Amino acid sequence: MAKGHWIGHITVKNPDAYERYKAANAAAFARFGGRFIVRGGRFQCLVGHAREHHVVIEFDSYDAALACYNSPEYREAQKLQTESSENDIIVIEGV
Repeated sequence: MAKGHWIGHITVKNPDAYERYKAANAAAFARFGGRFIVRGGRFQCLVGHAREHHVVIEFDSYDAALACYNSPEYREAQKLQTESSENDIIVIEGV
């Protein structure tokens, strides 16, 4: 079965609130088996425009990735995300 991934591109507006968001989203990721593959780090934008932070979170399946995003646990954390940062997030099936 193909893995599922979240790919996020983030601009932090409020660092303190963003740290609270990161702590709050841990419950959803633990429940659905989310594992960070990329969390920050150096990058170069070679084409187009980039936000300042990037994450890739791997799940055992595409369905698990979507279920995590739509879960009550993540919806609670997402309130902090909205106030702390601007985000582009996709859920994508891997190979």
